[in-house]
Amino acid sequence: MSCALIGLVATGCDGRLPGVGWRQESVRISDAPPAAPLRPGSNVIVDAVSRVGPAVVRIDTVKRMVNPLGGLFGQGPSIQQQQGQGSGFITRSDGVILTNAHVVEGASEVSVTLPDGRSFSGKVLGSDPLTDVAVVKLVASRLPVAPLGDSSKLRPGEWAIAIGNPLGLDNTVTAGIISAIQRTNALGEGQRVPYIQTDAAVNPGNSGGPLINDRGQVIGINTAIRQAPGAGLSFAVPINVARQIAAQILGRGYASHPYIGVRLQSLTPQLAREINASTSECRLPEVNGVVVVDVMTGSPAAAGGLRSCDLIETVGGRDVRNPSEVQLAVDGARVGAPLSLGVRRGDKQLTLTLRPAELPRQR
Repeated sequence: MSCALIGLVATGCDGRLPGVGWRQESVRISDAPPAAPLRPGSNVIVDAVSRVGPAVVRIDTVKRMVNPLGGLFGQGPSIQQQQGQGSGFITRSDGVILTNAHVVEGASEVSVTLPDGRSFSGKVLGSDPLTDVAVVKLVASRLPVAPLGDSSKLRPGEWAIAIGNPLGLDNTVTAGIISAIQRTNALGEGQRVPYIQTDAAVNPGNSGGPLINDRGQVIGINTAIRQAPGAGLSFAVPINVARQIAAQILGRGYASHPYIGVRLQSLTPQLAREINASTSECRLPEVNGVVVVDVMTGSPAAAGGLRSCDLIETVGGRDVRNPSEVQLAVDGARVGAPLSLGVRRGDKQLTLTLRPAELPRQR
């Protein structure tokens, strides 16, 4: 039997190069030691989800709205119903649930479904649009609860796990990391929430659900997303903020926010030059900072002597660099208690004392 010439290279009848007796299985591709086998239950994400998951609920809402054309010329019923869906999590075994204010806003009916299939009618005890936190109450007992963590100790790079009901898909788990903390410019300036930013996938229906850490503790409430080409960013209300708001709602039925009554603007050196060149009313230093644009008549700021064109440098002894930081510092003060402001007015350094008032509630 003759042997073939393959690719102009003579081979033996067994396909080997003449004089070369090698075996494929004898060639080492890697000399890394074999990986140790995974121990059952050693996955931190699985463990964290199993601890919190039973307390994560689906919230279905019905909003009834008057149809202005109802009954006229056959334009539909006089009352229209709009259905919505979101997520939440149980924090007390007697049926206290935290969620987003926008999930239950204007709801005529609230239905809460647990992962084990049980369903309850819920009552909205109160909501706070400024922080997007709401409290819902069930008539129940011995419910599973989600442990709460401490969002002040978070660091970028830690695990971030989202649980909720996105797009109607119940009990969905996604994971990523904490991308940033103290995001005061996530959804515009003047915010009252220092958001947690994550890359965990969050979609409509996740709103109100928990963001948890690798120890199975709730560190935030998933509340907003920003779409970007190729990816999306998600933001969560820190649980320490939500805990404070929820405590006020449970204690008095509403959340209280201090305010001082000013309109602020981020200042840059270029903006300062433009203002100084266009008007003689303001002489601003060419620096980055926060300038007072307007002071409300009769407000705590007016009573404390704050003026337009003042540059706010500190609030309560804390340095501030933008309007959001001023807002967060004021929000951390107590209504009626003295609050010091470090102000630059022209070439003078002043310390003013204000007493924040309670922000009028939206009716």
